[in-house]
Amino acid sequence: MTKTEQMKKIRDEILNLTESPLYAYRTENKFFPVIGEGSHDSKIMFVGEAPGRNEAKTGKPFCGAAGKVLDALLAHAGIQRDSVYITNIVKDRPPENRDPTQKEIDIYGPFLDRQIEIIQPRVIAALGRYAMGYIMNKFGLIDELEPIGKAHGKSYKAKASYGDIDIVVLYHPCMAVYNPNNLGSLKKDFEVLGKYT
Repeated sequence: MTKTEQMKKIRDEILNLTESPLYAYRTENKFFPVIGEGSHDSKIMFVGEAPGRNEAKTGKPFCGAAGKVLDALLAHAGIQRDSVYITNIVKDRPPENRDPTQKEIDIYGPFLDRQIEIIQPRVIAALGRYAMGYIMNKFGLIDELEPIGKAHGKSYKAKASYGDIDIVVLYHPCMAVYNPNNLGSLKKDFEVLGKYT
């Protein structure tokens, strides 16, 4: 199967994921699951936590206010959005934009794991503390885990099934939505990604 075919298979499985605690909420609101978008051959993969309202309405990741910030951060780092792959751990929107639960992360995490295997990125950029926790744990870096206030902007060496990778921890772009004064710090952190392009 091609990478695109494998991604479509994941999409179809998530569309029919009736055991998800978010399935009823998605169907009642006529939302879409947000699988991810971008290059299937990307060197850099961005992982957020869960889609918001705009994302659930369109099926596209980071297309609302946080997406505009992400676009600005990518531009600042000299990275074309269509050259990277962007997704979330949880593929359906939690009600009222609340944080994802552990059960939701457990149900959707294996889909993200498969996406990582399909794309085989050299760098996984974890956006926010939930993504940081999941990715650091997945790649055996739990001993190096620290609060995101200390970890942001750092990169960690890890081993994937297909070779060496770097995990880069970044604040979630919504930090600059809630407080525009955070944009400078986010831009500085994103500069670390420039060396991977």
